[in-house]
Amino acid sequence: MNRLISIELQKIWKNKASRILTLAYFILLSFIALIASIKFDIGPFKFHLAEMGIFNFPYIWHFNTYVAAILKLFLAIVIVSMMANEYSYGTLKQNLIDGLSKQEFILSKFLTVVVFAFASTIFVFVMSLILGLCFSSYNEFGIIFSDLDYLLAFFVKLVGFFSFCLFLGILVKRSAFALGFLLVWSILEGIARGLLIFKIFPDSKIAFTIIKFFPLEAMSNLIIEPFTRLSVVKSIGTQIGVENIKDYSVNYFSILIVLVWTFLFVFLSYKLLKKRDL
Repeated sequence: MNRLISIELQKIWKNKASRILTLAYFILLSFIALIASIKFDIGPFKFHLAEMGIFNFPYIWHFNTYVAAILKLFLAIVIVSMMANEYSYGTLKQNLIDGLSKQEFILSKFLTVVVFAFASTIFVFVMSLILGLCFSSYNEFGIIFSDLDYLLAFFVKLVGFFSFCLFLGILVKRSAFALGFLLVWSILEGIARGLLIFKIFPDSKIAFTIIKFFPLEAMSNLIIEPFTRLSVVKSIGTQIGVENIKDYSVNYFSILIVLVWTFLFVFLSYKLLKKRDL
């Protein structure tokens, strides 16, 4: 297993574009810390994000995982390119000639996906812990380490999304087309969502139940947007008569759905590679 991961990481690191994108991803993740420095005054109005409580425990786990997940496209490009390069440079065929089975090949790619997701989760955990200890108003041990299931949701979200990108990379063979297919899929899910809600089941909750099983929608549901959870936003909503009944907790059923999709993406990747004439 270590050998398979080592092979893949060497391929990525030796590719200049992949190396730059990977470094850019983790550098941008660290820029979340700069949010604390956003501060400006307009007359009597003072705006300082850190003082609004975004780095308070346990809210910081929710906020940082949500923001960090937005940046996953950088590593998605690396994953898709990783697969496309296998076809472009003929390394896939060479690996198989050298004795690597197709099952081991897919396993090596999936393990790389897991390593990227795990490294991202650890990075976000350490960064959030440091920011929280510096800015949080609550430093009790029980509060600091509550709501850590957002990190689990973040990890599962990345593994699921990267597995989808891996499947597209094998299916399409070209990174640009694979990313284009990802965009098209996202649009199709949006169209299907609109049709189900407004046309097919306009007066029923059936549409929302069906939508939960869409792959990208299920990944999106793992971490609900955290902004309306802030007390300052809630107070504004109360003043204008808008009641917030949103559930911000991690839904373990959504985690199960994403895990099933992850298995399907990896399984279909293997089946596709197994049937394809290389």
